[in-house]
Amino acid sequence: MDWNHYRFTSIWDIPVPPDAVYDALERPEDYPRWWPQVREISRIDDATATARFRSSLPYDLVLTLRQRRSDPAARTLEATMSGDLEGWARWTVAPHEGGSRVTYEQEAEVRKGLLRRLAVPGRLLFRVNHTLMMRSGRRGLRAWLEAV
Repeated sequence: MDWNHYRFTSIWDIPVPPDAVYDALERPEDYPRWWPQVREISRIDDATATARFRSSLPYDLVLTLRQRRSDPAARTLEATMSGDLEGWARWTVAPHEGGSRVTYEQEAEVRKGLLRRLAVPGRLLFRVNHTLMMRSGRRGLRAWLEAV
């Protein structure tokens, strides 16, 4: 088992139409306004940004995100990640019970030295940290969209 390799899937049900959810997810520069753990997004160009994340644990993750897919018809966004994590992330938005079902998938290899050294004893804690961050993101996006 590679202790530094992670695969996550999160599903968010949000009572907002899918196109509105997709539009919000398509604007990563707004994420820090509704997702507390997304501390900073800085656009480099139309397809690339740097991002800084910090959740409950006392470390930041700094990534370069490069858009790999943006498909409004399929309501799918996908990006590659490099930096403290190496891999990819994908959002898919679908209609669901009068609102939207948002699926977030991520596959990543940890590159940050400290986290690599703590891979075995910290793995469960890192997974819980990710789960809490995703819950906060779901709550934040829902509140953001309902307020708009």
